[in-house]
Amino acid sequence: MHPAFSVIFLTTLIGAAQGLFLALFTVQSYAAFKLLPPPDAHAFYGQGSLLALALLGAGLVASFFHLGRPERAWRSIAMWRTSWLAREVIVLPAFVGVVFLYGLAHWLNWHPVLMTLPGGLPVDPSAILGVAGTLLAFALFICTAMIYACVKFLREWHSSLTVINYILLGGASGFSLAAAFAVLSAPELVSFLAGWAAIITLLGLVSRAASLHRNARLQPKSTLQTAIGIKHPRIVQKAQGFMGGSFNTREYFHGQPVAVLRGVKWFFMLAVFPLPLLFLLSGMQGGGAGGLLAAAFVVQYAGLVAERWFFFAQTNHPQNLYYQSIA
Repeated sequence: MHPAFSVIFLTTLIGAAQGLFLALFTVQSYAAFKLLPPPDAHAFYGQGSLLALALLGAGLVASFFHLGRPERAWRSIAMWRTSWLAREVIVLPAFVGVVFLYGLAHWLNWHPVLMTLPGGLPVDPSAILGVAGTLLAFALFICTAMIYACVKFLREWHSSLTVINYILLGGASGFSLAAAFAVLSAPELVSFLAGWAAIITLLGLVSRAASLHRNARLQPKSTLQTAIGIKHPRIVQKAQGFMGGSFNTREYFHGQPVAVLRGVKWFFMLAVFPLPLLFLLSGMQGGGAGGLLAAAFVVQYAGLVAERWFFFAQTNHPQNLYYQSIA
């Protein structure tokens, strides 16, 4: 498939925002049970939510470059019963709204006790918004991933590993960003967030390696004979059949040699997993934590852009059996 950079930036930016919000509410949940020292609500939760909103906004801006008629994007909502894209279009603005309200509640220090749980734990509006935002974050991960995983004839995508990878890689980048952000807003939380970022990154390594191994072993169900309906044992393509390119040859071929795909794969495997892990673990030790944790996020995000490019480019559309590499 031909990778569209607008979609690459959309999925990686909102994934990091979702992971960042999950990191913020994870800290709030631990602090509520006295497992972590409570950070300054204005500096950590308020400004952290603002950072998540900036990433979500950047992702939305990027998505419009992929639309032929952006003003009609809202119409996709009508197909929510059958389309994962329509569900994403519904869930994404809902998530943006909840993140905004969550950050606003902390920014204004609005924490009236709405109820008290049996253990004596008070529940305020930010806790309710945090639970709603967590559910929406995971729903958005699933909707985004299922846009691709539900396509049965694209076998590289049609796997539960696609959904797992979207969740883990988005979570890893979000927690890495939260660790770097905590250096400025809540230094006492740096080790906690960097530790979780390292754990999620390791889980992402296992999941992404499993998907690469699976995809490398896939065998096409169709052949050139079935693609054109001719049973002759030896068929050789000599030309496209027309003078120029077409939608088929532009959108379903990535146009890069095998060496480029191999180089991109090894780059993202290095930049998404071992390098950020090295920076995260070094940052947890203390000295120069700010620079190391910032490097962990920057390197990991660059790797995720390459990973998402490879995710699209590696997929072989069945129509390529007809056009083949001569296109």
